[in-house]
Amino acid sequence: MTYYFLESSALAKLFVRERGTASLIRLIESLDDRQVILSTLAHVEVYSALRRRERAGEIKPADAQLALQSLAIECARMTEQTLNTAVVAAACQLMDRHALRALDALQLASCLVARSVARATDFVFVCADHILLAAAQAEALQTLNPET
Repeated sequence: MTYYFLESSALAKLFVRERGTASLIRLIESLDDRQVILSTLAHVEVYSALRRRERAGEIKPADAQLALQSLAIECARMTEQTLNTAVVAAACQLMDRHALRALDALQLASCLVARSVARATDFVFVCADHILLAAAQAEALQTLNPET
């Protein structure tokens, strides 16, 4: 079975229409919920992004509220990799090897720990950030950018 780890830049596309939204929706609709994994961090990051867009006037308050409700429902359906000491240690190691920001390192570390726990070889890191995608590839992960 192939697992797909949704990093925040990809997860957000399920709740705000932007480049890559249609392809990500098609992917998610084709998968069993057990195949979709995300970090605990993703919910917080996407929540923040939605509120930030609402404050900037890019999203109407009613639409933001609907998106936040959908976010909670969808995240509850997906498999969550919690932030724990293994993830934090892996994130520090990743920052030694790659020029990553802390939250990006935690996202990638969450994926690597989830892959290890699942003992799976078919793990795809889904992300729209080119620097993070390059780091994931260097860590021997398959990658998917929903924008391309």
